[in-house]
Amino acid sequence: MRGKVPLRVRILTALSTEPDWDSITPDAVIELREAQFRKRRSAIGRLATGKPDRGATITTPVLDLPERRLGIRVYRPERAGTDLPLIVAFHGGGFIGGAPDQDDWLLSHLAVNCPAVVISVDYRLAPEHPVPAPIEDAYESVSHLLELAPVWGADPTRLALLGASAGATLAALTAIKAKELGLPVRAQVLINPQLDWTARVFEYPSFTENADSPTATPANCRAVQRIALPASFDARAISPIESDDLARLAPALIQSAGLDTLEDQAPAYAERLRKAGVEVTLTRYPEAVHAFLSMPGLVPAARPARTEILAHLRSHLLERSGAAAR
Repeated sequence: MRGKVPLRVRILTALSTEPDWDSITPDAVIELREAQFRKRRSAIGRLATGKPDRGATITTPVLDLPERRLGIRVYRPERAGTDLPLIVAFHGGGFIGGAPDQDDWLLSHLAVNCPAVVISVDYRLAPEHPVPAPIEDAYESVSHLLELAPVWGADPTRLALLGASAGATLAALTAIKAKELGLPVRAQVLINPQLDWTARVFEYPSFTENADSPTATPANCRAVQRIALPASFDARAISPIESDDLARLAPALIQSAGLDTLEDQAPAYAERLRKAGVEVTLTRYPEAVHAFLSMPGLVPAARPARTEILAHLRSHLLERSGAAAR
């Protein structure tokens, strides 16, 4: 390990039972997802995930896309007016789990204090919907949400993308696709991101040095690759770090967790962005585990990380006359 896991994370890990990821079946993944859903809503779960900002209104409408409907979670400041920036977020979970509500603590705070309209997309998950379904959902949902922005009092010319873990894959890929889709992305935030889905993911030094971390364990990462990616699928196609053209992307804030098996992907991608001329802020939180911003009650580093995210978004979204990234 590259450091010491926070005490509360160690206690919770000792009280929990980790599934056998190497033998887990698709049906068992679905059952586990439902169990995690219930756990997040329990009293203990809420202690870990934190409470939403009381100044935010949270609604859960449905987004109609061609041949499918996706749930979305909309965070809006109660006392703000209209013409607010729009932040589209994607939750983590390795494309096999997770849900928008796990980020209530972070996203409601951003909505109130930016202020902005924040919308988290409940994209499709494997094993029912393997890759590239989540990527298709990301591209289409952002385009549709821009069209619907006035419904929530949002300005469709001021857009930011945010994601954690696999959600950061979606945010980064959408930022790369923005030129083709015509999206006015002004900022991107990538939190403990998964940026390399090839077999090389297992070769980064952090993967072995942080192998004993209680989150994003090697076994979990292997299961995610096996279940979320079809055997014939070229993982380079969904790996932002493999992109040929990273020029002219929106300014990026990348936050890495020092106790994360995926940590080394963050500086590797930051270096690629810088070489392409993209403005990048890379911040390492040495005492943070993977998914730390979804468990602020357990990881103290979540608070300064949230403050940094808010500052990054405000600096790029609040100027109405500024040009969007092209």
